[in-house]
Amino acid sequence: MQQFIRGVIRKHFVSSYLANEHDAAVLPIETGAIAFTTDTYVVRPLFFPGGDIGKLAVFGTINDLAMVGAIPQYLSVGMILEEGFSIETVNCVVDSIQKATIECGVEVVTGDTKVVERGKGDGIFLNTAGVGIIKHRLAIEPASLVEGDALIVSGDLGRHGIAVMAAREGLEFETTIQSDCAPLAAMVQDLLKYGIHLHCLRDLTRGGLASALNEIAISAQCSIVVEEERIPIQSEVRGACEMLGIDPLYIANEGRMIAFVPQAQALRAAEVMQKHEVGRGASWIGKVVGTDIKGSNGHVAIKSRVGILRTLDFLSGDQLPRIC
Repeated sequence: MQQFIRGVIRKHFVSSYLANEHDAAVLPIETGAIAFTTDTYVVRPLFFPGGDIGKLAVFGTINDLAMVGAIPQYLSVGMILEEGFSIETVNCVVDSIQKATIECGVEVVTGDTKVVERGKGDGIFLNTAGVGIIKHRLAIEPASLVEGDALIVSGDLGRHGIAVMAAREGLEFETTIQSDCAPLAAMVQDLLKYGIHLHCLRDLTRGGLASALNEIAISAQCSIVVEEERIPIQSEVRGACEMLGIDPLYIANEGRMIAFVPQAQALRAAEVMQKHEVGRGASWIGKVVGTDIKGSNGHVAIKSRVGILRTLDFLSGDQLPRIC
């Protein structure tokens, strides 16, 4: 195991914290608040158009930190490997992790590797935890929503889930659909830099846009309305969803977020997002229409292209397993 860690894992990372080879990394933290998050990744297949499990693990954790406005600093990486798993594939995954950390400006400072018996681990599972610094004084959370807040989505929806499923099932479309897997922290920091009063942020992972909106509405005890014709979905994704009988509003994304901001700042917020590659398709798609509704557990509605309102509820069941 020591030979494996030093010869395969460690060679990808240059860090004084890892060089200590101690049980824990001692990290310098600036005065103020820190954000801390963890997530586990079990995607299958491990490699898919636009990404892989290593890239996904780094960007996913970075994005969780970004949703509270934190500047990502440090990551841990835990690996569970199945006996007999290819060393070459491990190298590819760890190389992808390293490149993703460089892109995001973060360091892997600690980690762990375990091996389980053949048939018990499905190749490789990853766990990443992240620490970030919070320099702003905003409360970026569902409780900060107020009536009239504008809802902005950072880009087109559904590409990650369709890309993974197509790779898993061997589906072929006219054009290859690429995952939207990407880091969001730089875009969020730009929103803060330009004085956008971020009331709430959420990355649109498992359950997609619809689930994220319902979670926020319940937590904030508010009602949200989105306009169907404003929601950006690529024609290739829409066609794939129609063919497969899947609603793109429930499909996971790995490089998309929603932002609730004061209505007076909505256009400016969308302009700031659009300066970033990952926010090129930013669109104002809805608003908060009521808060503190007596007896309500939160409600989300979608207005159709002909003006009809219908409830946009949680999905019953999991239509796309193992996509993150």
